[in-house]
Amino acid sequence: MNRKELIDALAGKTGSTKADADKNIAALLEIISETLGKGENLALVGFGTFEVRERAARTGRNPATGAELKIAASKTPAFKPGATLKAAVNGK
Repeated sequence: MNRKELIDALAGKTGSTKADADKNIAALLEIISETLGKGENLALVGFGTFEVRERAARTGRNPATGAELKIAASKTPAFKPGATLKAAVNGK
């Protein structure tokens, strides 16, 4: 499913217009991005948790030359699914 299909599905489920559904999805994504940008988690009970994970600095290799290179430490967004979502995916 892509964004357009998600907008259509949300509009159909809520009885709202596609424009309103698009605004709601954009607002939700903005809130999630801002929350993670602050280094905070966002938990939706039953669905899952959006969180920021720390990645340590490490040494990697250039696959073309085999030369070692240093990869800096970074933060990355992650999603940990909740029990209800896992059950839905597994057909339970």
